Amino acid sequence: MQLILKETVETLGQEGDIVKVKPGFGRNYLIPQQKAVMATKSNLAILEQEKAAIQAKIQKNQEETEALAKAISRLTVVIEQRVGEDDKLFGSVTAADIAEKIQELGVDIDRKKIVLPEPIKTLGERNVTIKIGYQKSAVVKVQIIPQAVE
Repeated sequence: MQLILKETVETLGQEGDIVKVKPGFGRNYLIPQQKAVMATKSNLAILEQEKAAIQAKIQKNQEETEALAKAISRLTVVIEQRVGEDDKLFGSVTAADIAEKIQELGVDIDRKKIVLPEPIKTLGERNVTIKIGYQKSAVVKVQIIPQAVE
């Protein structure tokens, strides 16, 4: 089944791309969610007319993601956690904790965009990947330090 994407889908392509998908995925997800339309002659003609506007929109989006990637890669996130014996954390540092600290530094990031295979449970410095756009990601340094005893 051939479809024309109406918006960027991370696993398929960008807006305006003509993609070939399995019929069930197209009928049950892409078309009902209005993420794509059938690749008919009339829809292809409409796509040709709108191609310049779509390219301008994609270019603008790429510039925004580049700027966000630079802003994120310059950040160093410092998170204080209580520690026990052998420098093991009480609890763990999750994507939500990292997103909260990044937002405190002035960059708005959704916690779902942070790629953290498992929560961080030890002290130290880690590089954490953040998805910021279509096939684009940035790396932020996260330092886990012991919380000062009062």
